[in-house]
Amino acid sequence: MRNTFPEQTQTPLDEERYRLFRQFSSLLTSEQKAWVAGYLTAQLSSAVSTTAHEATADEITILVGSQTGNCEELAEQVHDLAAERGLRTVIKDMGDYKAPQLKTEKYLLVIVSTYGEGDPPDNARDLYDFLFSKRAPSLKHTQFAVLALGDTSYEFFCKTGADFDQRLEELGATRLFERADCDVDYETAAEDWMTSVLNVLSQRTLSVSEETGLTPATANTAAISPYSRKNPFPAVLLDDIVLNGRGSNKETHHYELSLEGSGLSYEPGDALGIYPSNAPELVEELLEILHFNGDDAVSSDGKDRSLYEALLCDYEITTLTRPILQKYAALNGNPKLEGLFDEAHKQDLADYLYGREIIDLITDFPCDDLNPQDFIDSLRKLPPRLYSIASSLKQHPDEVHLTVATVRYQSHGRRRHGVCSTFLADRIGSETTIPVYVDHNKNFKLPSDPSAPIVMIGPGTGIAPFRAFVEEREAVGANGKNWLFFGDQHFMTDFLYQSEWLRYLKSGLLTRMNVAFSRDQAEKVYVQQRMQEYSRDLYAWLQEGAYLYVCGDEKHMARDVHETLLGLVEREGGMNRDAAEHYVKTLQKEKRYQRDIY
Repeated sequence: MRNTFPEQTQTPLDEERYRLFRQFSSLLTSEQKAWVAGYLTAQLSSAVSTTAHEATADEITILVGSQTGNCEELAEQVHDLAAERGLRTVIKDMGDYKAPQLKTEKYLLVIVSTYGEGDPPDNARDLYDFLFSKRAPSLKHTQFAVLALGDTSYEFFCKTGADFDQRLEELGATRLFERADCDVDYETAAEDWMTSVLNVLSQRTLSVSEETGLTPATANTAAISPYSRKNPFPAVLLDDIVLNGRGSNKETHHYELSLEGSGLSYEPGDALGIYPSNAPELVEELLEILHFNGDDAVSSDGKDRSLYEALLCDYEITTLTRPILQKYAALNGNPKLEGLFDEAHKQDLADYLYGREIIDLITDFPCDDLNPQDFIDSLRKLPPRLYSIASSLKQHPDEVHLTVATVRYQSHGRRRHGVCSTFLADRIGSETTIPVYVDHNKNFKLPSDPSAPIVMIGPGTGIAPFRAFVEEREAVGANGKNWLFFGDQHFMTDFLYQSEWLRYLKSGLLTRMNVAFSRDQAEKVYVQQRMQEYSRDLYAWLQEGAYLYVCGDEKHMARDVHETLLGLVEREGGMNRDAAEHYVKTLQKEKRYQRDIY
């Protein structure tokens, strides 16, 4: 018999292993051989990756704190850009990060948002508190940079990022690059910060290939949808149903959009980003007051387009923020307007900004020699609006559902309209598409254990993600108990998705439901009162391992619900306040208390 064993230089296998390999491979089809080859290659890549990780002393840690998914998306972008330069990074959620580990970090990038009145995101709270405690370590061996996200329409713009930046420096850390404070149109500023920070890091660290001879890290090239925040998908509106009954003070719509052909996927707890356009009548009114011609050419994002199109599609022309007011004051030169920025008139400035829009500013302080380009350069880009997804993809393939309250109100003698809510309600025709993308939110997710009980608290449109939660639990056959708290103004007109909840109650999928309709009696009743009424049962569910979810308004509802939760834990658990706060913090650390608030 002919000897088929190759020369030793051709294979690292000994003769017996080679014989077994030949025998095994002869039993495989071509498809099976391809799978085995891929499997072995993946195993080898994993081993090399692990070795590279262990050999790298200059790993860059990216800490992420976010109430939604924007910071996570930016962290992934930094990771991919760093990998292209041969720099190795690791992304860590602040909620999962062990705070004492800070003192071991050599390079630290912090990407964090601010929500509400200058508050840290829920997943950043513990690390934030640790940094400002006596336990915070010396960080003299750490080099850092901070990317802060915020919204200039709030008084405490990017406060959390500024606090992290200042405190890290106070603890002895060295700043790699100046902090970037990003508004809602953050893409350009964030990308500039990334480029600058990675340039510095490239100079200060050795790439993996230079230091160890190993292959540099590479960006994740897994197949994903081509559609994203930067490249939204043109969705078609399938259905639009008004959820409120006749005579309601509210106008809440249920929208169903098609995602067919997009490749987009989502999970319950995620949000849908929508790029609206402004109301044409508001654009026309602005042009008239400013004495501008809508056909005039302006430069927007480096491209020439008509002033009308730029105002309609590219720029925020409603919300009046401090930076916009400041830029307009510089162009206008009105002493009274400029005087609002004196420290002595801080409250006057806040009072003027409250409830006013850009058109009010132009009406109150006309500027005769203003030119179109200077005007649009003073505005901020029109940001997308995020809405909690109200459907399960398993129940509605290629669709996404939303629950949207249409905003219309009177202020300072003018009728006001929410940009995106009225875009959806008034301006979507049969030929109109809606630019959308999925904003993933890993901080608001169903438990991985389908038998775990869940408690959902969502008044008004805060009900949206819980419709998705219950649909998902039904689709996967989850056997965990489900308890829903819902509230609105009137039972007869504002019981959103009433027939669905009644069906779920009848089938047993929804274990319990408690409602609070604030205007149906003399004394207003809210969901937090219902929580207090059933505090014993609610605490028992928590003791059984229930997950608690809250969605809705941060400024009032979410804070009241949080205080109610602390109170019932204190009362039903026989604890003092400190113990109750520790109990609730533990729930948050275990991902058993999650909030989607705005």
